Amino acid sequence: MTQRSFPIERGHVLAFARALGAEPDGGVPPTFPIAYAHFDPDWPLRMRPGQPWQGSGAGPGGAGAGGGGLHAEQEFTYYRPLQVGETLVPSKRDGRTWSKEGRSGVLDFTERHTDFHDADGELVARATAVTVRTRPAEGSA
Repeated sequence: MTQRSFPIERGHVLAFARALGAEPDGGVPPTFPIAYAHFDPDWPLRMRPGQPWQGSGAGPGGAGAGGGGLHAEQEFTYYRPLQVGETLVPSKRDGRTWSKEGRSGVLDFTERHTDFHDADGELVARATAVTVRTRPAEGSA
């Protein structure tokens, strides 16, 4: 993964707040860390000229089309408020994995953490995403 800094710019925060239907109050919206995807060259949903991409409509969607499964949950943990004007450095790491048996097969869950550190190296926030993939139950066709 190429690590890139994530600047918290006033205009980006303003556009993000408006996209949520909120009136910007000068603060950073609670779900704003997801906007770091705009600065991550390895973001899997980023369009790349001349390459097929998940969600293009060119074929069926789902994990078999190159996706990483269904996005099932997103959680944000803050260790202090984010400030407009600061630059964060994200780092990704794997979290827990677990499975649950369902009526039509097995659900496999995977956590992925993105930690955001400030210029002093202090942990400021953490975004935790959970994805789920399905697989047939053993013995089923």
